[in-house]
Amino acid sequence: MARYHDDPIEIAPSSPGKFSGVIKIAFLFIVGTLFIQNTLAANINLGASAPIEFGQGISRTIACDNDGITLRPESSFANTSGGGSFKVGSIVFSNVDSGALGCNGKSFTIKAFGNTSSIPINLVGSVSSILVTVSSSTPYFSIPSTTGVTLTNLSSTGFTITLDQAATPAATGDVFRITVESSEATAQVVPATYVVGNTGPGGGIIFYVSSAGFDCGSSFTSTGSPTGGKCNYLEAAPSLWAGGAADPKRLWAVSAKQSTGLPEITDDFPANNNSSAIGLGYKNSLAIVAQGNDNTTAAFVARGYNGGSKSDWYLPTTAELNLLCQWARGVAPSVTTVCTGGSINSATYGASSAGFVADNYWSSSEGSDSGAWLQTFLNGGQFNYGWKGGSQYVRPIRAF
Repeated sequence: MARYHDDPIEIAPSSPGKFSGVIKIAFLFIVGTLFIQNTLAANINLGASAPIEFGQGISRTIACDNDGITLRPESSFANTSGGGSFKVGSIVFSNVDSGALGCNGKSFTIKAFGNTSSIPINLVGSVSSILVTVSSSTPYFSIPSTTGVTLTNLSSTGFTITLDQAATPAATGDVFRITVESSEATAQVVPATYVVGNTGPGGGIIFYVSSAGFDCGSSFTSTGSPTGGKCNYLEAAPSLWAGGAADPKRLWAVSAKQSTGLPEITDDFPANNNSSAIGLGYKNSLAIVAQGNDNTTAAFVARGYNGGSKSDWYLPTTAELNLLCQWARGVAPSVTTVCTGGSINSATYGASSAGFVADNYWSSSEGSDSGAWLQTFLNGGQFNYGWKGGSQYVRPIRAF
């Protein structure tokens, strides 16, 4: 019998219990034109043998995945004076087909319900439904900006919806079923939600977030992001990006180009610490490499990094490097304020650790024909007398 995404199927385990397994839902996709007013039709089989992690059931009606999706809700214990309680912590999706013949272009709407009411309960704060958009290209899964909800562990086959425990998530005892409905997504892909400090899609560290967005990409335009719009995030390569214990040192230009300015890069004085230089480093870096600078130079090695299989890493501008310095020293981000205060994060363990050196880092911004801007992470100072033949530290970033 064919079912539709707005006809949820519920199951109830014989013995609900603690988190101990996953729910495997198999789908048989009917090939052909089965769309009736954007409703997706398919035969749905819900396996009831796997134990439910909490509540009394999970409902799933999605007709865009051929092989089945694994859905695993998880809880977190909120410790309070005199006791505590279990809250919904996250919902993990895996084995999702985000390809063109799968769920690309679809949206998942996730809701939770109590034991008897047909009105969805609030999953976190005042949020009673979570919308996830699916794309066949990075970041694959995305959500609008939603208070108390973040999307993490993004890959082409899955994601994790994480609920902020400080934003009053639902108690696990109140959740008796979770429903997921599929529908056609809108044409616009909403950027994935990250916060500063998250691991980005390139495996680096998110160090700057702009809700308004900024121009970016190889041509520095309002459509330069990987999803065809403005960029919203800056991501820095992790501490061991170059395979060593610290960031490498490189020249800014080869000897033959150390006194030759680039017409594509405007000489700045003073340093261009404003929003107009955020996202510009990609275009600058392409120009520097195209001038004939090789693997002995900063922009070349930054462009050569491919963390997360991304090919859009680059050498930051002064504005971008200044924001990176602020994050590295643990001070509040300010586009127009020179990096001061805090203390340098020099830890180099782990993929997401900062691992910065308390010394000079190159930017992709020129100060003159023979000089480029650099910034010392020792105290945040910016200098435009960095001779292009000097050897300074390098940390690639990317915008998306």
